Amino acid sequence: MSTKTIENREDLALLVDTFYSKIREDSLLGPIFNKHIDGDQWPEHLSKLTDFWETNLFGITKFKGSPSRKHIEVDRTANHSITPAHFGKWVQLWFETIDELYTGALADKAKQAARKMSTGQYLAIWHGRPENSSEKDSRLKIL
Repeated sequence: MSTKTIENREDLALLVDTFYSKIREDSLLGPIFNKHIDGDQWPEHLSKLTDFWETNLFGITKFKGSPSRKHIEVDRTANHSITPAHFGKWVQLWFETIDELYTGALADKAKQAARKMSTGQYLAIWHGRPENSSEKDSRLKIL
């Protein structure tokens, strides 16, 4: 375990880059990520994810986007096959990467934020599925 703390964007960039290198090679997650992000799109994606973590950990408003909408779209193209196991693996690799690189309050905050986000993103996917959508529920009430 490292004794270095997360202090700036460069630290976050190292964390994000190291983490997504593991994701891209992982047997469960790699095929999903590599299907949706072409090789030449990775630098821009990693920069956007660094913005996301800079916003979440340092309170610097840089990130713009809708992670839930993107995750719902990825699940749809994967025939609604993303499960809690995918998010569990994502969290496991995130914690592993943080522990290899950093310690301290912001490292802990990054872990807690990832745990909450993984749950929220899976729930967004679940609610975005046709069989679970509120639109279907409201149609059933009309019938």
